[in-house]
Amino acid sequence: MAKTTEGFSDAERAAMKARAEELRAEGLKTKGATKAAQELEKLLEAIAAMPDDERVIAERIHLIVSEVAPQLQAKTWYGMPAWALDGKVVCFFQAAAKFESRYSTFGFQDPATLDKGTMWATSWAVTAIGPAEEQLIRELVTRSVKGA
Repeated sequence: MAKTTEGFSDAERAAMKARAEELRAEGLKTKGATKAAQELEKLLEAIAAMPDDERVIAERIHLIVSEVAPQLQAKTWYGMPAWALDGKVVCFFQAAAKFESRYSTFGFQDPATLDKGTMWATSWAVTAIGPAEEQLIRELVTRSVKGA
C-alpha cells in the first residue's frame, strides 16, 4: 500500500469497520472483544467528526500506531483518539479545533517509555504529516511501548 498524507482511503475505512465487526462477533465469546470493538468505533467516530485538516492527521496517526504497536488498544480519551496498553493511555491525538488551540498535538502519557536522561518531550505540535513526521511518530510509538 502506498503511503499517503491524505487520510484513510475508502478501502482502509472499510477494513477498520470490518475489524470492528470481527471484534464484535468475537465478543459473543468474550466481553473484552466487544469492548475493543466499541472503543475502536468510538475512536473512528471521533476522527470522522474532526475538521478535514485534523481528520487527515488523526487518520494517519491511527494507521501508524496500529502498524507499529498493534498491542495498543484504540479508545477515546476526553473525546479524542488515544491508544492504551492494559487500559492505560500511552499516546493520544488532541485536535486543535476541540480546544480552540493554534495547533493539534500528538502526546504521550506516563506508561510510555520515552525516558531519555533527566528531561524529555512528551507532546509534539502537529500541523501536517509528511515523511519526516511519519518517521518520528513511528520511532516515538515504537519507543513508547518497548518492553511491553
